[in-house]
Amino acid sequence: MRFEDLQVWQRAVVLATSIYKALSAVKDFSFRDQITRSALSVPSNIAEGFERESLKECMAFLSYSKGSCGELRTQIYIGIEIGYISKETGQDWIREATEISSMISSLIKTKRSFLIKK
Repeated sequence: MRFEDLQVWQRAVVLATSIYKALSAVKDFSFRDQITRSALSVPSNIAEGFERESLKECMAFLSYSKGSCGELRTQIYIGIEIGYISKETGQDWIREATEISSMISSLIKTKRSFLIKK
């Protein structure tokens, strides 16, 4: 299976793109850089994991991607509090990042079951 075919990767790309575009005018370069990096990290680590040779490596990168979802949600909460992100938009992004994180967890569990069967 190609990572491009995964719904979780597709949704993560859409979320990262949305965040990147919405925050392009934010003048706080440190905040903007950090939140866009974590958003870009989610689909990037899914892709990297699927391109790795071993199942263990794939699972590690999926785990990094899941961690980036948590980092991203934290930064969205902060962005809402400091007024860089509207509450409505932030809640939509948090909801989507939470669903993506859950999808990654399911993918990790599936991969783990293949590892146990060996």
